[in-house]
Amino acid sequence: MPQIFHHSTNALAKITIYGAIFVAVAALWATVELNRSSWNTGQWLERQQPVQFSHKHHTGDDGIDCRYCHTSVETSASAGLPPTTTCMNCHKQIWADSPYLEPVRASLRNNKPIEWFRVHDLPDYAYFNHSIHVNKGVGCSTCHGRVDEMPIAYQSSSLQMEWCLECHRHPEKFVRDKEKVFDMNWRPENKSATDIAYGKSLLAKYKIQGKEILTSCSTCHR
Repeated sequence: MPQIFHHSTNALAKITIYGAIFVAVAALWATVELNRSSWNTGQWLERQQPVQFSHKHHTGDDGIDCRYCHTSVETSASAGLPPTTTCMNCHKQIWADSPYLEPVRASLRNNKPIEWFRVHDLPDYAYFNHSIHVNKGVGCSTCHGRVDEMPIAYQSSSLQMEWCLECHRHPEKFVRDKEKVFDMNWRPENKSATDIAYGKSLLAKYKIQGKEILTSCSTCHR
């Protein structure tokens, strides 16, 4: 029987198979990287707000505690946004006539809250409670970064599940004493053996659940 295909076809078939595998791996890698990119997660992207509010000025320069504006962060699932009256407690006397603060004054006059744009926006299928994290020794800067150095607030973490699980699998690396939760200068991670031992002591002190509970699907997806 005469040969239908040339001998070079064998090499071509092998190259095609290996090429297809390479293309599939490259496509998978590109998909993963795109999923992790700031284009998808919103990480590092500054959010322009209706009022030019600077956390760096208020928190970093003036030393205003996070809880002055985010009053419910220790007691409820949401950190809360300050009502206009909170802003005007100071700005009735300071920069009271500034054109930048006209949206704040208008909000007070019209009794209509300012519509801020959410910076950290988790999907609806992910349950997150601020109070439990704060009361277990997870600092503001652990999730939100150095807000006291941000003229315009941005999302400093990816907020993806792998990022959450890194803390839930190794909580001893990230917990701190509850008195230091609002300390922006505290180290972002416990790395040395001494720091890890300190973190483990807090797990017992604050009765933080084991990895089986922390990494259970139902903990975050309810």
